[in-house]
Amino acid sequence: MTEPDRPARPALSDRPVRVLLADDETMIRHGVRLILRHADGIDVVAEARDGQQAVELAAAHHPDVVLLDIRMPVCDGLAAIAPLLALDPAPRVVMLTTFGDDDNVVRALREGAAGFLLKDEGPQELISAVRAAAAGDAVLSPGVTGAVISRMLRSGGADHAGGAPADERIARLTGREREVLAMLGEGLSNQDIAARMGIGIGTVKTHVGAILDKTGSTSRVQAALLAHRTGLAT
Repeated sequence: MTEPDRPARPALSDRPVRVLLADDETMIRHGVRLILRHADGIDVVAEARDGQQAVELAAAHHPDVVLLDIRMPVCDGLAAIAPLLALDPAPRVVMLTTFGDDDNVVRALREGAAGFLLKDEGPQELISAVRAAAAGDAVLSPGVTGAVISRMLRSGGADHAGGAPADERIARLTGREREVLAMLGEGLSNQDIAARMGIGIGTVKTHVGAILDKTGSTSRVQAALLAHRTGLAT
């Protein structure tokens, strides 16, 4: 007798965003959980004390977003990124960090993290970051984006595409796409860009997709680096 097919996983728009929180500090986990518990459309499905436990719980609970502390015992957040992204389906990983931890943030972005959020950000910023990550946006905390981008640029941040010069890649964009790219360099989400430009979220997503395709960037972070390297963002 054949096993019946498992029901398809509901689309994200039809269910709450599933979040796994990983931090070795109980107070931090408690505070973040309280904030997210009162947000519409977000469920905290599991909590971990270290990176190893985060990977195990992610494999069991299939979160959409993992909020991952960088500094943890047993297995830190940086070491947990690769095994988390190897899961099927892979969650979006957002690093929780403190101001001044730019070097580790750069490492996390290069490992494939979707972005980073300062631990002292406000409740609305936290909620917006979870929603943005679930929607496929990069999460770049504005307070330290400039410093992180600068470090990546100084160390030869990977924004290259087949050896094409940065100016040549920018020349492929329309004027509107350049405006959007500049805002990506500021760390703005699709929602923020839509509000600033007075256009719909769908239109922003179309522009972002065209930017990534035309510039050969594999992520919004790479696009942000390109914006800074060419002077579109400062």
